[in-house]
Formats: sequence, C-alpha cells, structure tokens
Amino acid sequence: MSQLKQKQSQNQSLSPQQILQTLVLQLNSTTLEQKVLDELESNPLLESVDPILEDQKQEEDNDVDFEEDPDEFEPGNVYSNEKSIDDIPIEEQLDFLQGLSQQLSELNLTDKQKDVAEEIIWNLDQNGYLALDLILVADRFNISEQSAEKVLRKVQQLDPPGIGARNLQECLLLQLNKKNQEHHRKIVKDHFDLFINHNYDSILKILALKKDQLENIIKDIKKLNPYPGEGKIKNYKDTIIPDLLVSYEKNKWKIIVYDSWVSDLTINKNYLEMAEQTSISKDTKKFLKEKYDSASWLIKAIEQRNQTLKAVMREIIESQPDFFNGDFSVLKPMKLKDIADKLNMDISTISRSTRNKYVDTPYGLFELKFFFSKSFESDDGKNVSTKVIKDLLKQLIETEVKQKPLTDTAIANELKLKGFPIARRTVAKYREELKFPVARQRRQITS
Repeated sequence: MSQLKQKQSQNQSLSPQQILQTLVLQLNSTTLEQKVLDELESNPLLESVDPILEDQKQEEDNDVDFEEDPDEFEPGNVYSNEKSIDDIPIEEQLDFLQGLSQQLSELNLTDKQKDVAEEIIWNLDQNGYLALDLILVADRFNISEQSAEKVLRKVQQLDPPGIGARNLQECLLLQLNKKNQEHHRKIVKDHFDLFINHNYDSILKILALKKDQLENIIKDIKKLNPYPGEGKIKNYKDTIIPDLLVSYEKNKWKIIVYDSWVSDLTINKNYLEMAEQTSISKDTKKFLKEKYDSASWLIKAIEQRNQTLKAVMREIIESQPDFFNGDFSVLKPMKLKDIADKLNMDISTISRSTRNKYVDTPYGLFELKFFFSKSFESDDGKNVSTKVIKDLLKQLIETEVKQKPLTDTAIANELKLKGFPIARRTVAKYREELKFPVARQRRQITS
C-alpha cells in the first residue's frame, strides 16, 4: 500500500519524475498509448516486445510524407482548432504548467497560499479550467473554502487570461475584467443564459441597445478564448476506449487495466552496455543517461498509474455494492474524498485517476466520475445520491407538455411531491448541468 501513497510535502517542489507521474496518471488508455508510441519513436533506450505496438510504430514510419506528396495536403487543416496531443510532447505540457507556477512569484502570496495555488494549477483540465471542486482543495490544506477562493482569484490573474475558470461564463468574465467594456461584462455576467441561447431580442430590450451595438458586442465576445489552456494540456477526442474491465468470476470481482500491455516495455540492454564503455564521449554518455532516465521514469509512472487505477476501482466496487450486485439503478452518495481517505491518497490523485477514464462493466460502459455524487436527504431521512434527483428532473422535463413546459418552481414542487424537497435555485443548477434551457426557451425550441 505504501506504493500507492502519493502525498507530497507541501513545502517541496515536484521533481521531473513526480511531474511525469502526475501527467501519466491523468492520461486515459488512448492518450497513454500514443505517448508510449511517441517515446518509442524518440528514445532508443525504450523498447517494446509487444508486437501490436511494434506494428503500429512501423505503420507510422510508413505514413505519407506530405512534402513528397503535396496533393495530399488539405488547406483546411491550417486553421483547425483541433490541436492533437500528438503534437504536444510531455515536456511542452510541463513547460506550460510550470510557467503558470513561476508566475506565482509575481503575486503577493504566503507560503501556504502558494502551496494551494500550486494544487489548483496542477488540477487544471485540458481547457485550462479548474477540474476539482474548490472545497476539496480547501479540505486538503485544512483551510476555509473562502480562503481557497481567495487563492483561486489570484491564480486567475495569471496569463493566459481566463486560466483557472470553473466554467465558460467565468472564463469569459475573467478576460473581460481586463477590458473596459461595461456592456460586454453585463451580458456575460447577468444575461449569459440569453446570450448562449441567442435570445438577442431580449438583450436589446433589457440593456436598451441598438442592434448594431449588440452585433459588435457579440463579435467581441466571440473573439475571446474559451479554452485558455491553449491546447497545451489537451486530451484526445477519440472514440471511447475503456481503461478498465470489470468482470465477476469465481465469486469475486476481477479488475483488468486495459493498457497493461505496457508491462512489455523494457530498457534496451545494448545501449545500457554502451553507456558503460569508457571510449564514448561525455556528450554521448550524457545523452544516454538522459534517455535512460526518461525511459525508466515512464515505465515506473505507468506501473504506478495502473496500480492506482486498480485500487481506486476496487474501492468504487466496494462502496457501490448495490450497483455491482445487479441493481445498477441504485448509487450511493460518494465523494472523491471518501475514496481518498480509504486509500490514504490525496484527493487530487483520485481526481486524476477518474478524470476521462471509463470502465467496462457487465452493465455497460461508464465514466468513473459516474459513480461519484453528493448526498441529499429525502423526506424519509435517507441519504440519496444527487444523481437520483437529476434523473427525476430529466424525466420530468422530457415528459412535460411541450406547449407548456415546467418552470423551475413547478419542477421543485413535483420533486417535493416525490419526497425530495429542494430549492428552486437548486433545480435551476441541476437543469443547467443537464443542459436544459429555461422553460420559456424550451417552449420556443419545441414549438
């Protein structure tokens, strides 16, 4: 179990090996495989005895060279926003995240605040958004959520503008804060729902703007960067490939990591022997040492990743017995902190382990974050997963009379009748998370 403990000293900066472990942990099976292929391509000390990987590597070597075959070039690719992580080596991702960390020295932060800020930076997702609930950051450092919020505001002052936002609205506001554009900010801050649903007539009336004024404002807002991560920590958008396979065999659950093929990665012995020779130059020896470190660190990082994924999945199974015993409509409330406490890991480690990861179960394919939800106490005193509430809310909206859709207040009343007394603002929050517009806009959309 000691191998699974990944708690770092708050006063100690991460080593390159620890940073690599952090990055590898958050990769899913698709992105990890590509990283291994890239490393096999660039590092002579790393080799694989796995024939599939070798075949794929050979296929890539045989790819068409567009310089030799210009007819294959597509001009549209020049302006593509879909920047593949294939083009972003781990070193560049490290540079981006470390660059953010280095900017912290320009802020007036205490040592404790700097530690919190580092935690926030290393929990940014591929778009540069904060991928961890702030209350979990506060819990780790034993500070109030208000104190964590204060540090987040500092992080959000870093470049690029919009970094550290928790959603698109906040991302745009952070960029507008640096501009003297009152109407722009008012639209994004107070009328964002109208803006994203293109209800421009209502915005014109509310703000008493002329049509050409609003058109210019909308053009300006659309020029803002919705992804301040700038592709530096971007993930693949491929067909979903499971990271874990769970099956029930001989009265117990069996967990397989789909990318366990990495156990076939080894260090090339010929180059190791070469490094021991006294006849080689210092530059060659240095090169081989760097490549050896890179290869061995990657192998160890992958082994640790797989071990961590298995441990997290096992705790999920034990924490959700009803689901894994066949009643897959029932989920118990469960937080990242619950698993972190059981495994004696940081919450951030559990967050990276479950982010963009999928498990293939006897009941279907599920994202790991599916199994986590907050609790809600029903009228009969039972703690119910908020997923149950959201499922009911979704059902109410999908079965409503389309010419007279339910308002948030009406939905709250319906849920109360079913034994779930929740506030109207909570209904609005869940509705937005489920990507349903307000009642008036649903009527417009479906009429």
